[in-house]
Amino acid sequence: MSTVDQENVSKVLSVLSHPIRREILLILNQSGETSFTDMMKALNIDTGKLSFHIRGLSIFIEQTESGKYKLNRLGEDAVRVIKDVESWAELANVDRKASQVALATFRRRTYAFLIDFGIMLILTSPLILPTLFSIVKNWIVIVFNLLFISLAILWIYSSILEGFSGQTVGKRVLGLLVTRVDGRKIDYERAAVRSFGKVLLPFDLVFGYLLHDARFIRYFDKFAGTTVIDLRRRTATQEVSTQNQVEKAESEPPHSSEN
Repeated sequence: MSTVDQENVSKVLSVLSHPIRREILLILNQSGETSFTDMMKALNIDTGKLSFHIRGLSIFIEQTESGKYKLNRLGEDAVRVIKDVESWAELANVDRKASQVALATFRRRTYAFLIDFGIMLILTSPLILPTLFSIVKNWIVIVFNLLFISLAILWIYSSILEGFSGQTVGKRVLGLLVTRVDGRKIDYERAAVRSFGKVLLPFDLVFGYLLHDARFIRYFDKFAGTTVIDLRRRTATQEVSTQNQVEKAESEPPHSSEN
């Protein structure tokens, strides 16, 4: 194994530790070549500060014949490192946020699904069954078509309600909420993607199980970057924090007041 010069490694990491320098490299990576003035405007900093940081980045950038700046080969490698570190940081942030919320259990999500699916059956049966009876006489075919149509309508219903508020009727009854894995509100596009998995529910659950990730009970949650949280459960972190507060309050001597 070759010996790495740790002092040089420290110098490189020190250069990349400043956010303005990382931003300069990312700007050059996106634009190819950029003038000093354009960089100064993009970063909204003065001439002296930009000159200082460009000098610090001398091993990563070079000037063209026209005086513009561009990345050299080391600079291109540095950009890849920056993007990798940003991805790791985002993943760590997502995992941290996920650990601070109470994820909905499979059982409660199943109950919510059954409530919503039952609503769809109740609404569609009076409209669909007479038509099906007039077309086919086979009960198996009738039941299959009724289930398929109900699931299709459930997809539309779930996409609209979850995209609007993160909750269908079933989830509202159970106190569940669909969010993005980073804790932000989902949009209609993500709601439509995750809800489509309900139409392919057996496959969705099987592939979701293979992920071995409590955030993604269904595979289409992973695909959409969404998860379901239980608003009525307290997370372990919250419980420990509350318990610590109680123990602290109990350990403090009572304050006496004199009139």
